[in-house]
This record gives sequence, structure tokens and C-alpha cells, in this order.
Amino acid sequence: MAFKNEEYRKPEFKQVSNVVWEVPTSFKKGMKVPARIYAKKSLLDQMDLEVFDQAANAAMLPGLLKYSYVFSDGHSGYGVPVGWCGAFDLKEGIISPGAIGFDQNCGMRLLKTNLTFDQVKPKIKELTDLLFKMVPAGVGATAYQEPKEIANIPEGKFKEIVEEGVKWAYENGYAWKQDLERIEENGSVDYADFSKVSKEAYKRGKSQIGTLGSGNHYLEIQVIERIYDKEIAKKWGLGENENQVCVMVHCGSRGFGHQICTDYLSIFNNAMKKYGINVLDQQLACAPFESQEGQDFLGAMGCGINYAFVNRQLIIYQIRKAFEKVFNKSAEDLGLEIVYDVAHNTAKVEEHFVDGKKRKVVVHRKGATRSFGPGNEELSKIYKETGQPVIVGGSMETGSFLCVGTRKAEEETFGTTLHGSGRVMSRTKAKHLFRGDQLQRKMMEKGIYVKATTMSGLAEEAGDAYKDINEVVDSMHQAGISLKVIKLKPIANIKG
Repeated sequence: MAFKNEEYRKPEFKQVSNVVWEVPTSFKKGMKVPARIYAKKSLLDQMDLEVFDQAANAAMLPGLLKYSYVFSDGHSGYGVPVGWCGAFDLKEGIISPGAIGFDQNCGMRLLKTNLTFDQVKPKIKELTDLLFKMVPAGVGATAYQEPKEIANIPEGKFKEIVEEGVKWAYENGYAWKQDLERIEENGSVDYADFSKVSKEAYKRGKSQIGTLGSGNHYLEIQVIERIYDKEIAKKWGLGENENQVCVMVHCGSRGFGHQICTDYLSIFNNAMKKYGINVLDQQLACAPFESQEGQDFLGAMGCGINYAFVNRQLIIYQIRKAFEKVFNKSAEDLGLEIVYDVAHNTAKVEEHFVDGKKRKVVVHRKGATRSFGPGNEELSKIYKETGQPVIVGGSMETGSFLCVGTRKAEEETFGTTLHGSGRVMSRTKAKHLFRGDQLQRKMMEKGIYVKATTMSGLAEEAGDAYKDINEVVDSMHQAGISLKVIKLKPIANIKG
């Protein structure tokens, strides 16, 4: 993450609305389509200038349709901004690992309970300490030793896990049947092909499943602070109890997904010469979607996506066990049901209207979340009436939002919206400005109990290192791309 504004120039924006802006193709030679930014003016001014340069570079990729999209949480990333979306034609378009991200299917999962804040508060330290033990966090963290079968997984079983996804978890007792319909893609993509994954990726992934990792990944115990749409909240089983307690998990495909991305960036750098593709930034290395290299990566990435779904599922399994132990009741009696699970680093083939015609396209979402509206055929029956839940993670100090997808998102942004707050400074700068121990004390004073593997890692995630979650969510709400349903505030946080 660069945040080096002096190296880049600011575009002359065309204002479309109060929260929509366009960067014309004249901004940078070679742009095939404009870039479109969804953000309030204050957030637009806050974005580092590399965001617009990267969005313009992405607008030069073969087969990109309509716009190169940046959302209100956008900040510069690897190749494209974090908070970016692009849809590509199947025949003429490409697939790009950098435009998806190293942490494939990094995502959010929200778990509800029937407990209130008053019931949880006396046990918050005991509960959080137990979760910190049962859900390993930090760089290189390996799986908790119970159940033993998910530690150092043999290759044959690993293949089953990454090709079957949460279906494997259900068949092996780590998921409830209802969990499947509450996860994007029902917890599995069917194009996963383990034969396209390197031995090195397997080695990195076999001991890390069921772990949080580091960076901005977290496990957070939260309380509903405000309800914006009571009708939808009720349909999702939320807000019936005052101060209802929920649990949010943010993590992805760990070293397994990172290695898949690394492997195929190297392969694609060579493939571009073969196919006559030129990119301004080698971080945007790509291959034609329908090429052998493109399809091989799709199969490998599918494994990364399924790994992440199972990773979050095994964490949920441990969360349910921890709650049972602390409250001496079954997870069912405690109402520990999944509300939803959304992915925010993926590429998927989806059907969308382009120029009035429905067609299949390859939608890349980098730090961006699916936001399908009511009636969408890809949604489970329980969400067809309302539209899909959209989980937006904030910083550990400021809380998070649960929103809902819209038909307008499907019409305008290929059914895509923001994924989180979005950084305003690099991790290096944050560590220079903030001290983890001081931040921990500050959060304790606010009533947020914090457990972290390192104080430097905690400093990187200070609330002031991120944009205002209220502003980024409100930008997309005003645009009609995702609508606010509930705001959640943290009462305990586990950081890698």
C-alpha cells in the first residue's frame, strides 16, 4: 500500500450525483472505459491519488465492461484499489489474480445469538479468553489441536475440503444443515480443481485451516446498537431482543490463497507475452479468461474460495463450542445461527444485463462485496424476498454494519458494493503513530475487551487508520447500492 500522493496527479472528476463521480478516459491514455467512484465528496478528497491511477490502469484491461468501479472504502492496493470491481466479457476478457487479491475469499461472517448484553457482560473476559485459545490468531498460526483431524491435513482429505467446501464441513459434523443456505454460494463453488494447485500452496494451507491470521482479520463480539430497517432485521432474526449479542468473523484463505495468487502471477506474466497482452503495471498480470492458463487459475482460485469458506466454518464450530462451555447451554439453545457469510476477494461468472441484454460476465471483486437485490435467482430462498445481507466490517474501535443488497446494484455495479471502512494510512505509518498497549487501554476504557497476539499488530488497526465507517456506508446507502439495516458496536475483539 503506497499512499504516495506526490507521484500521481488528481483527475478532473465529472460529477454524476452527490455520491457518484467519473474519471474520463482522457485521464490516462489507453483507458477503454471511464472509472466510476462511489463516495461522498469528503471521502473522495481523502482517497490517496494512486487509487485513481490504479483504477485507470484497470480500465485498460481487455474486455472490461461499462466502468472500472471504486467504492467509498477505496484505497490503493496491489494492482487495483482495495474497494474495486470490474466485469469482463467471457470471450474477449481476462482474469487477473492481482485484481482479486492474495487473500482469496477474504470475507465476513455474522453469527447471531439470543443473548443480551446484560447476560454476556459478566462473562465477557472468560468468553473472550477462551475464544482466543480455541481460535488461533497471528502470522503463521496453526489449527487448534481439537479436533485433531484438521491439524496437518493429509493431501487426500485436503483435496476433499477444498473441492467440496462447507458441504465437507457439514458431512463431517462441523456445520449445521441450515448453515449452508446462509453462506454465499452455499459455501462452495463447483469449479474448484485441486489438480491446479501447487504442492507449495498445499503445504502452506494444510495446518492453517480454522485460524484467523493477522492484519485486519478479527473475531469480534458485538451488540446491536441501532436498527435502520426493522422489517428486514426481523426477517433475519435480529433486533427482537434489546442489545442482542452477535459475533462477527473476518478472515480468508490464509497462506494457501496467498500462494495460489503468487504462483499464477508468475504464470500469467509469461502468458501475457504468448497472448500479446500488455499492462502498464505488472501487478495486473492476466490471461484471457477462456485460455488454458485462465481456466487453470479459475480452478485453483475455486479451491482458495472453498478453503476460506471452510476456514470460517471451523471458526464458527469453535465459537459455538466456546459459548456452550461458558454459558452451559447448547449452541442451539443459545441461538448461535449464521446470519450470512459474504466474500470480498473473488472472481465469478455471473449473469448481468449489459446494454439491455443479459449475458455472462466474469466479475472481479477486490475488497468489494456482492450486493444482490430481492428476487435474484442466485440467492437462497430465505433471502430472495429481502435481498442478500451485506456485512461491512469497520475498525475494531468503531463498529460495523449489516446492510442489504439492491436491484439498483445489479443494474449499476454488477451487483457489487463496499466491504469495509477502508484505510487512510499505511500499516507502517499507523505503527509509527500509535502504540498497541495504549490503544488496548483506550479500548478497555470504552468497554471493549481486547486480546491480540502482538501490540504492533494492534497498533496497525487503530481506528484513526481507517475512514469513518458511518460515512463510507452512508455513501453507498445514498447511492442505493446497499442499504443500511443494522449498526453493531464491539464489546470484545480478538486480533491476529
